Amino acid sequence: QVQVVESGGGLVQAGGSLRLSCTASGLIFDDYHMGWFRQAPGKEREGIACISWRGDSTYYTDSVKGRFTISRDNAKNELYLEMNSLKPEDTAMYYCAAGNIENMRASCNYHYTYWGQGTQVTVSS
Repeated sequence: QVQVVESGGGLVQAGGSLRLSCTASGLIFDDYHMGWFRQAPGKEREGIACISWRGDSTYYTDSVKGRFTISRDNAKNELYLEMNSLKPEDTAMYYCAAGNIENMRASCNYHYTYWGQGTQVTVSS
């Protein structure tokens, strides 16, 4: 059974930092692109950071560029999102996702097949 589990969410003040983690099991981790998506109430889910099989390619949506860093540790089957300079606009449910994608370029527009349950990030002003 494939499982994708996020952790590390919480409440943080504006300007603060938070590190999200994601562990994937039941799949060959190295074969999957991984990504972080978020969804705020009443808004569409958006891909914010995605990464290719070995981390050679990354993608960031404009709103998080320079503030967030996606990385992966294939030896641990783990994905990370370092979030710095957090803003209230970053408040959302954050989801980790895995996709069996045969493209060397990272993108959040690919079909991501497996999804975690989400972890809430709340940034207070």
